[in-house]
Amino acid sequence: MSCYSSSLFFNNNTLSPASTNLHRSFNNARFGLRISASLNVEVHAPNSGSSMTKSSKEVMEESNKVFVGTYARAPLVLSSGKGCKLYDLEGREYLDLTSGIAVNALGHGDPDWITAVTQQANTLTHVSNIYYSLPQLELAKRLVASSFADRVFFSNSGTEANEAAIKFSRKFQRFSHPDEKQPPLEFIAFSNCFHGRTMGAVALTSKEHYRSPFEPVMPGVTFLEYGNIQAATELIQSGKIAAVFVEPIQGEGGIYSATKEFLQALRTSCDSVGSLLVFDEVQCGLGRTGHLWAHEAYGIYPDIMTLAKPLAGGLPIGAVLVTERVAAAINYGDHGSTFAGGPLVCNAAVAVLNKIAEPSFLASVTKKGQYFRELLVKKLGGNSHVKEVRGVGLIIGIDLDVPASPLVDACQQSGLLVLTAGKGNVVRLVPPLTITEQELDHAAEILFNCLPVLDKTNKK
Repeated sequence: MSCYSSSLFFNNNTLSPASTNLHRSFNNARFGLRISASLNVEVHAPNSGSSMTKSSKEVMEESNKVFVGTYARAPLVLSSGKGCKLYDLEGREYLDLTSGIAVNALGHGDPDWITAVTQQANTLTHVSNIYYSLPQLELAKRLVASSFADRVFFSNSGTEANEAAIKFSRKFQRFSHPDEKQPPLEFIAFSNCFHGRTMGAVALTSKEHYRSPFEPVMPGVTFLEYGNIQAATELIQSGKIAAVFVEPIQGEGGIYSATKEFLQALRTSCDSVGSLLVFDEVQCGLGRTGHLWAHEAYGIYPDIMTLAKPLAGGLPIGAVLVTERVAAAINYGDHGSTFAGGPLVCNAAVAVLNKIAEPSFLASVTKKGQYFRELLVKKLGGNSHVKEVRGVGLIIGIDLDVPASPLVDACQQSGLLVLTAGKGNVVRLVPPLTITEQELDHAAEILFNCLPVLDKTNKK
C-alpha cells in the first residue's frame, strides 16, 4: 500500500474518491476549491499479474465473440509501443515496419506528439464545426502554406476525404456548367488503385471483391490501366469526366509509382476540357517519399488532394486540399462532419506536420529509403522468389512470384512486423519515418533469414 498527500485545484468539479480512506479539507477560493487530499491507494505495476491481466489467447478468443468479422487479424495482441518497437501482452518485442498501415510516421510515443495531445486534451477536445477553434485554423494555415492548395476541408479518415472529393468534383462541374442538363459527372480511376471502403470511395477502388458484395455502387466510374496515357487521354477528351482520381504511388495496389509522363498527360488532358485532377496521397503523402507531398517529385500539381493516415500521428483525421477555383463551387451545407477537425486531433496534426515538414527530416527519409532499398536488393535480390524491390523513400515493396503471407508470418514469429500488398504477392514496408539505419539493418536480416519459408511453402 502507498499513501500520499496532494494539493489540487478544481474549478467546481466533484472529486471522486480513489479509495474508501479519504480525508479532505476544503477552502473556498474565488475561482475554485482548494482540496487537500490524503489518499490510501494501492499501486500496481503494469502487468503485475492482477486479475485484470489477460493472456493473448484469452483476448483473441473473447474478441472473436464480440467483434463483427470484418478483419482477418494476425494472431497478435499488442499492448504498448515506443519508437519503432511494439510489445505484446507477454512482453515480446517486435520491430514495426507497418506503422499501423503507414499511420505512425513519428513512431510510437513521440514526446512532442504526446505533449500536443495531452495539453490540448486538458484545454479543449471537441466543439463541432458549428464554432471556430484555434488548432483547426492553425493546421489549415500550415497545410495551405506548404502545398498548392488555397483551402482545406477536414474529415475523419482517408475514405471520408475521398467521399468529399467525389462530391466536390460533381458540385464543381454543375457549378461550372449551370445551363447544361448533363454536365460531366463520371470518374476515372486506375488498375490496382485503392480509395476507400465507403460507398463512393469503394466505387473508385479497382478490386472487384471490395465492390461486388455491395452492388449497386456509385455508377459512372471507368477503370483504366495505371500508366496508360492513350486510354486516359481519349476518355478525358470525351467531355464526360468530372474528375480523375489517381495515386502518385499506389500503396495497397503493390507499391507502383506513376511516371512523370503519365501524370503530366492527365494534367494536360484535364486542363483542356475542364475535368479535375485528384491526387490521393492518403498513404504516400506527408513525407513518406522523402518529399512532403509525393507529387512534388514530379512537379505536377492537382486540383484536389486527399490526405489522412499519418497526418495526426495515430488519431483519426482526413483532409481535402483544394484550389480556390474548386472551393468557389462549394456552399454552406454542401458537406459536413460532426467530429472532423476537432481541436485535439488538429493540435496533434500540427505537431506532426511541424516535424515532418523540416527539410532535414525529409532529407533523412530520402537517405534512409535509398539505404534500405539498396540493402534489400543486396540481401534478397539473389533469391529466386524475389522479382523486384521497388518504391521511393520509406514506402517499399518486395515483389514475389509466390504469395507473401508465409514470409509475413515467419517475420512476425521472428520479431518483425510487415504487411502485404498487391494481389497478396508483395511485401509492403512502411516503417515509421523516424526509423534508424541500425533498425533497417535488423529488419533486412530478419527478412533474409525468413526467405527459406517461401521454398517450403511452394513445395506443398
